[in-house]
Amino acid sequence: MKRLLPQPVITVLIILLWLLLTPSPGLGNILLAVIIGLIIPQFTHRFWPNPPRLRRPGLALKLLGRVLVDIVAANITVARQVLGPPERLRPAFMQVPLAVEDPFVATLFGGIISLTPGTVTIDIEMDENGRPSRLLVHGLDVPDPEATIAEVKARYEAPLKEIFGC
Repeated sequence: MKRLLPQPVITVLIILLWLLLTPSPGLGNILLAVIIGLIIPQFTHRFWPNPPRLRRPGLALKLLGRVLVDIVAANITVARQVLGPPERLRPAFMQVPLAVEDPFVATLFGGIISLTPGTVTIDIEMDENGRPSRLLVHGLDVPDPEATIAEVKARYEAPLKEIFGC
């Protein structure tokens, strides 16, 4: 079973995402989603030698909901900002110190930041031991970088630490 499904969670996520992105979930799309969901983990599992263990799946669903709501809200905010006077924007680069040491969780944190319109993770810096130490993030409108860093850490990093127990 492990050979067919080396990453069962990833397989399920790929299938669900595929079905969410298709206009109609007909039989052909369902079969294609399952095939893609089975094939991609076969090629990528070698890149994840020590995948973190999901310890709090309920909290993961809550975080997913928060991220989806934040994406919608950020889209509205960014649309207003882009359509407004550009001199009102306060772009900034921020160095977000990481409390997580797992590279996968740090990458997931950076990905969540990049999914939210108006922010993008540019780099994950590593310490001398090869552990992630901070994210370099660009924000479109950042009136208070320290407050923004604290908010991002509280909204996304803290739940990720609980979800993966790291």
